[in-house]
Amino acid sequence: MEGKRFDVVALGELLVDFTDNGLSEQGNTLFEANPGGAPCNVLAMLKKLNRSCAFVGKVGDDLFGRQLRAVAEGAGICMDYLAVDREARTTLAFVEKLPNGDRDFSFYRNPGADMMLTEEDLPLEVLADCRVFHFGTLSMTHEGVRRATRKAIDRAKANGALISFDPNLRPPLWENLEDARTQINYGLAHCDVLKIADNELEFMTGEMDFDKGAAILRERYPNIRLLNVTAGPEGSYSYYDGVRVFRPALELGGTIETTGAGDTFCACVLNFALECGLEGLTEKDLGDMLSFANAAAYLVTTRKGAIRSMPERGQVEALLRMEVL
Repeated sequence: MEGKRFDVVALGELLVDFTDNGLSEQGNTLFEANPGGAPCNVLAMLKKLNRSCAFVGKVGDDLFGRQLRAVAEGAGICMDYLAVDREARTTLAFVEKLPNGDRDFSFYRNPGADMMLTEEDLPLEVLADCRVFHFGTLSMTHEGVRRATRKAIDRAKANGALISFDPNLRPPLWENLEDARTQINYGLAHCDVLKIADNELEFMTGEMDFDKGAAILRERYPNIRLLNVTAGPEGSYSYYDGVRVFRPALELGGTIETTGAGDTFCACVLNFALECGLEGLTEKDLGDMLSFANAAAYLVTTRKGAIRSMPERGQVEALLRMEVL
């Protein structure tokens, strides 16, 4: 994989997360417009780790689309392959923080520009020139963008890229959950590196026990070389070639909201794969990977938004030193 132009290319949604930011003097809810979208969030953290990154997707020819391009470019992500739709508007998401710490999403995407990405929009030369290709399922909810996603996967894989997949299940965006299950199965069958949340693991396997759920996925999909399960405030698990490692989440307080935490974790795992490869990994390797990813994800939860909130490597390392002490 050496000699590629980009370390990571990601395809998918680029949108604005409107996050609850308290009340006005009149008692009206205030929303803060935070640039986001899971694949681009991943790239933003990878840029903090000094990785070369490019994004493939589509936004509307509108205020939000122009702002998103500017913010992602400001983060150092190559946006040369961001297409613009002259008809559909940029997708918006309103994020409500629930009392238990979870989030509820309301999407304005019927259609959203990210859904309008086509096979003709794909920069095939770029997809052949990356070490890792990353995607989720928001680019698989509708037929046209689904075909584009599958073609991108095939192109990257044929040219030696590692394939990274995060289901990122958002039930409101699917006509029915069986369609979601079908597309997640497709992603599972084509990836080398998987980041899956606890609720998604249960959705796909029926198992609340992470070890049993991971074992089911590994049996069904032997192509998955590195499988990581995120369990929110509990921590994270890694499964690799018969090795199982757990690292607890950091419990330091100060969490504001969790948007982008899983994407930050995913980026740290991909950085680890780029540094160490996927051959002969030890329990210590996996433990160090999880500790770093957990720490970075924690730091994001203490800030609003995602793309503009990713921590520097030095901040993560300083936090880990403090934990050791």
